[in-house]
Amino acid sequence: MAKELATQLIEQLQAAGVKRIFGIVGDSLNPLVDAVRKTGGSAAGGIDWVHVRHEEAAAFAAGAEAQLTGELAVCAGSCGPGNLHLMNGLYDANRTGAPVLAIASHIPSKQIGAGYFQETHPDRLFVECSVYSELVSTTDQAPRVLHNAIQHAVGRRGVAVVTLPGDIASLPATAPAPLQRQAAPASLVPSADAVRALAGAINAAGKVAIFAGAGVAGAHDEVIELAGRINAPIGHSLRGKDFIQYDNPFDIGMTGLLGYGAAAEGIEDADLLLLLGTDFPYDQFLPQTRTAQVDRAVEHLGRRTDVDLAVHGDVLPTLRALLPLVTAKKSHRFLDQLLKKHDRLMNKAVGAYTRKADKLVPIHPEYAASVLDAVAAEDAIFTADTGMCNVWTARYINPLGTRRLIGSFLHGSMANALPQAIGAQAAFPGRQVISVSGDGGLSMLLGELVTAAAANLPINVVVFNNSTLGMVKLEMLVDGLQDYGVDVPDVNYAAVATALGFNAMRVTDPAGVEDAYRAAFAHPGPSLVELVTDPNALSIPPKIKGEMVFGFATAMSKIVLNKGAGEAVSMARSNLRNIPRR
Repeated sequence: MAKELATQLIEQLQAAGVKRIFGIVGDSLNPLVDAVRKTGGSAAGGIDWVHVRHEEAAAFAAGAEAQLTGELAVCAGSCGPGNLHLMNGLYDANRTGAPVLAIASHIPSKQIGAGYFQETHPDRLFVECSVYSELVSTTDQAPRVLHNAIQHAVGRRGVAVVTLPGDIASLPATAPAPLQRQAAPASLVPSADAVRALAGAINAAGKVAIFAGAGVAGAHDEVIELAGRINAPIGHSLRGKDFIQYDNPFDIGMTGLLGYGAAAEGIEDADLLLLLGTDFPYDQFLPQTRTAQVDRAVEHLGRRTDVDLAVHGDVLPTLRALLPLVTAKKSHRFLDQLLKKHDRLMNKAVGAYTRKADKLVPIHPEYAASVLDAVAAEDAIFTADTGMCNVWTARYINPLGTRRLIGSFLHGSMANALPQAIGAQAAFPGRQVISVSGDGGLSMLLGELVTAAAANLPINVVVFNNSTLGMVKLEMLVDGLQDYGVDVPDVNYAAVATALGFNAMRVTDPAGVEDAYRAAFAHPGPSLVELVTDPNALSIPPKIKGEMVFGFATAMSKIVLNKGAGEAVSMARSNLRNIPRR
């Protein structure tokens, strides 16, 4: 008896190294799920089905696995609403460059185009968030479509979507599956002329600053060697933090709204700014100075700021070719000034709430993040919710060269941290995984606590509960608007987590933060630490512009008039010590 097409497709995924599929079972997806069941799961060398509570979480979990392993990860959704729920997480994965395959099951093939129950057109809908999207129409076509999807996802580092009608998945397989072969990742080497031109620009400049992004992954030592030779300070983006901040004597922090340290002025005062592997989107934080850019994606070159010299290539081979051509600079005055300023800012601004804060109630989130950094394992994986949790992890979690920090850093979705932690823990069962969740993000996909409990995944959820959407509040204030619609009633998330089977603690006294972390991390199953934090502690950008101050002051006057002076004074006290000082 011929095998079902669904079984053949699952065998193709096994041949591609897939270990699990995140999703929710149902109707048109059932033949594929049954084929997964027949593999016996990971205990038998097969594929596990990870049952999430919302398909958006399935896509986020697969995206996290793909980001952290660099290998293909898979999620699936049933027809219509089921696979539409995947979309937000797939947008995130595709923008991040995570190799993810999404299987979007479909209505019966003969009903397509007739307005059938739950009918959508996934092969059209997913085009914008994928590098490949195709509909399976026949059993002869199916194995080749899946092969092409895998090749696209892995080769082009993005999302591939296969739309599979359930009735076709149940039919006997009729065509052999192509051999699944993945070539080793290629290195993009720039032209010799481009490297010589870059060396000439560096040698001619008096003061050079480096701004590094995620594209410096694997080139840490070469970036440090270049910076040492030309006495260049190194700023970085949030996605670049993992790959360049550690073991870096030239580090001056991060620019942007979430930034800290001397990076903002460090890159602005340079004669030449060298952008390495970054597509940093906030052009308002990029200076109008002579700029050179190195990137493997040619479409990134010059799209954020005017570039005087564009080098198309990977950072690592570019720097290996560049270093022999660069003349060492004697003066280190520019570097020394910025390092001193960075140290001063880190101690006075970013470190303001981490000193003498063990008695301040409500808990200051900066203090809680600083303690988390000190207590977490040296190889911990952190997932950070979008919003204020991005700020606290960016400023206080040290990567060490062994840790990882991921989030929805390009797509900016709420609720990403918990499902990403599920994907990370599934891929790395022996590592400590910490979801740094805001109460807003956690409540949005709260059901995924059930996923972690049901699978007994030992994830650690740290909830910064300030009962407000802190980043949105800041945006309103900076725009001169009184904050509105951002506050929510206090919810005891520790009690909710306990009811779901978590080891959970609610902390209101800062003196108990460290003990709560240690108890959670020692627990063998899922744990949650809820920190009741100061709702008035907001992120202050590393560089404050006049319009920001005007907007904040205008909003504060509205608060005084409409809500009374008490709230405004409380907010001022919570943030005064966090304003950068020279």
